[in-house]
Amino acid sequence: MAFPHRLDAPELPDFSMLKRLARDQLIYLLEQQHEVDKLYKVENKPAVSSSEQLCFLVRPRIKNMRYVASLVNADKLAGRTRKYKVIFSPQKFHACEMVLEEEGVYGDVSCDEWAFSLLPLDVDLLSMELPEFFRDYFLEGDQRWINTVAQALHLLSTLYGPFPNCYGIGRCAKMSYELWRTLEEEEDGETKGRRPEIGHIFLLDRDVDFVTALCSQVVYEGLVDDTFRIKCGSVDFGPEVTSSDRSLKVLLNAEDKVFNEIRNEHFSNVFGFLSQKARNLQAQYDRRRGMDIKQMKNFVSQELKGLKQEHRLLSVHIGACESIMKKKTKQDFQELIKTEHALLEGFNIRESTSYIEEHIDRQVSPIESLRLMCLLSITENGLIPKDYRSLKTQYLQSYGPEHLLTFSNLRRAGLLTEQAPGDTLTAVESKVSKLVTDKAAGKITDAFSSLAKRSNFRAISKKLNLIPRVDGEYDLKVPRDMAYVFSGAYVPLSCRVIEQVLERRSWQGLDEVLRLLNCSELAFTDMTKGDKASGESLRLILAVFLGGCTFSEISALRFLGREKGYRFIFLTTAVTNSARLMEAMSEVKA
Repeated sequence: MAFPHRLDAPELPDFSMLKRLARDQLIYLLEQQHEVDKLYKVENKPAVSSSEQLCFLVRPRIKNMRYVASLVNADKLAGRTRKYKVIFSPQKFHACEMVLEEEGVYGDVSCDEWAFSLLPLDVDLLSMELPEFFRDYFLEGDQRWINTVAQALHLLSTLYGPFPNCYGIGRCAKMSYELWRTLEEEEDGETKGRRPEIGHIFLLDRDVDFVTALCSQVVYEGLVDDTFRIKCGSVDFGPEVTSSDRSLKVLLNAEDKVFNEIRNEHFSNVFGFLSQKARNLQAQYDRRRGMDIKQMKNFVSQELKGLKQEHRLLSVHIGACESIMKKKTKQDFQELIKTEHALLEGFNIRESTSYIEEHIDRQVSPIESLRLMCLLSITENGLIPKDYRSLKTQYLQSYGPEHLLTFSNLRRAGLLTEQAPGDTLTAVESKVSKLVTDKAAGKITDAFSSLAKRSNFRAISKKLNLIPRVDGEYDLKVPRDMAYVFSGAYVPLSCRVIEQVLERRSWQGLDEVLRLLNCSELAFTDMTKGDKASGESLRLILAVFLGGCTFSEISALRFLGREKGYRFIFLTTAVTNSARLMEAMSEVKA
């Protein structure tokens, strides 16, 4: 089935219901324990209150439990008698209760669960705010968050109707989907007979496409995230942006009219837009000069407040752009982008390697140097042993031997690997197959394959046409495809896969791509035979990113939606970028 072309975008579901549900559940939990004097957030470590009851709202983390236990034990030593309640969000883990038991306070604490797993950050963006998901699953192999994902999908299908068409790729995606389906079967009556509001859902693992997450972002929202760090949909702009001695917290969503118009734009277009916006605002202010008293009164009561708000936001975003420009000029951003593009296209690899070595020797940034090494490794299907040893040695000498464990983590995750002789794995597999049955041998072979996972990026790039061939300059003002989010050099692999599957309404014809992605057994399609979905809902697509999603991918899919008459909704375990990815792998905390 081909995309419908240039249709009006369908209406998005109202996600405010999720906030109301979460709020009502929390109020209910708090009312269960009467006269709670103060709500504690463990992360802020507040001073001990003299109140008779304490309530802790926490993430299910071991360190948080040790902190709670230390407060309870301190009260015991001081002879204070209190009631304690711990509310875990988004779910309660047995391991946390075990820690409380080990610390000898389990009997003193009552535990509850606040299933607040979906935070609407924008009209089309839902986040589970689980930045630890990436490391826990893709490095440690910890599957505890799979249930949280399945519960979140179940909640969405309960509120907005069943999803008629489901697609997915990746081990985590498959496990989440299967558990979600089990939950649906257990509570079969909840969505039966409901008309679907969302026609398609696509689940995708972050390790299917590491390359996109490792690239420098050049759309405005991505650059703001890379430079200032967007947290829970808001950003703290410092004095260098506000041109005062105070910082300013700004909510970045569709309600900010200035931001909403530039968020998906390539950075090279943003200054021009802001200049034009400033001229338009000035023209609206200048209209006052020819007004009589009645017109002036209407202007002041109806328009002035909105103009002042827009003017304030405009000055903030101009300040942010100037700050980004200063920082990127200082970092020689153009040279960095040129090196990244060369790696993506497979040209001048020796020059790119020399650039990375120089980057390490100048001690520009340990995270940036790691990112470039990982990008080189994945695009080249692993580093040749000589380069791997050389870069690793230089890095450890430059930034310190404490980073040694980080290299082990990157290797295990398949981000920074060393090329090995091609016949080694085959020899091991052949020996294994002689010792065990065919079925067991297949499982062990799969295990070896995952350990020796290769990116096959060059072959995938060619197969999916990820590197556009352009005659002359790529027009960033009027982009023709999703590659504009990387200056026309590269179409995000994750977005291309979603596009191809939606066009085909299945994985049919993508067997070779799945083989190259090492996901032949990990791609699935589930299409409901019933025809209850309206044409409007079939143009709404829920894209679920497990392990994090970048603003570049969000911008690319928004562009695809505009071109093809679709509307994308994004659900991610957390918004990520290259720095967050590297920090998750690092054993050296900043």
